[in-house]
Amino acid sequence: MEKMNNLDFLIKYLLDEAPQYTEMQVPSDLQGKRNLFRALCNVRWPKPVSEEFMRLQDEELQAQLQEKGVVELKACRDGVHTVSTNKQLLVWQGDITRLKVDAIVNAANSQMLGCFHPLHKCIDNAIHSAAGVQLREECYQLMLQQGHEEPTGQAKITRAYNLPCKYVIHTVGPIIPNGIPTEFQKEQLASCYRSIMACADEHGLESVAFCCISTGEFRFPNELAAEIAVRTVKDYFTLHPNCSVMTVVFNVFKDIDKEIYERVLGNKI
Repeated sequence: MEKMNNLDFLIKYLLDEAPQYTEMQVPSDLQGKRNLFRALCNVRWPKPVSEEFMRLQDEELQAQLQEKGVVELKACRDGVHTVSTNKQLLVWQGDITRLKVDAIVNAANSQMLGCFHPLHKCIDNAIHSAAGVQLREECYQLMLQQGHEEPTGQAKITRAYNLPCKYVIHTVGPIIPNGIPTEFQKEQLASCYRSIMACADEHGLESVAFCCISTGEFRFPNELAAEIAVRTVKDYFTLHPNCSVMTVVFNVFKDIDKEIYERVLGNKI
């Protein structure tokens, strides 16, 4: 009952902020309320919230995290493929928002504000939804300071808020409308991985979980993307022997991507 009451407060707060949604019917069940709360956060422009909203939001998101279950890095090693020649590289299948690593990677858009499509299934939406409204606000402040959209192939680091990781590293990958990347777009994707590794190294992070950058809706071919990811990370370790990063997790969600990464990691790229 307390969860329902907290969600009612949070939903009312968001509806009061947005008069265009005030006629929206609020579901009576817990999951329905959670979906509406998430959707309203997804479409909300970044701006400050009250201390009470922040407190109840954090309680709700922490409760959702506990229900999903936190995955420790040690547990992540169980049942995953570890490269015999390089135990720094792992592949783990599951929800990246459960991983308790130093940083997870977000496949962002050039606005860097998260996905504004309600309940969209992209990783950008999932990460922002699980982190809380603070993440969009921090990204907004970063973009205000920058004064222009985020270029493809770079990386920015933020706090992780209600996620179990410490930080989120955001990168904008290349978009491949026809599904056939040019050499320049291949280099842009490699730049994403190099920039993320450099960012993690600069901040002294020891573990990073990568998502499958630019695949899916961005239409970069999955196998080629995996080859570029693994090669670029290996090259970074070779060129930076004192790199702070000790473990890289290639996080996948679909079975096909798990199969691809296991195959690519098994090859000496």
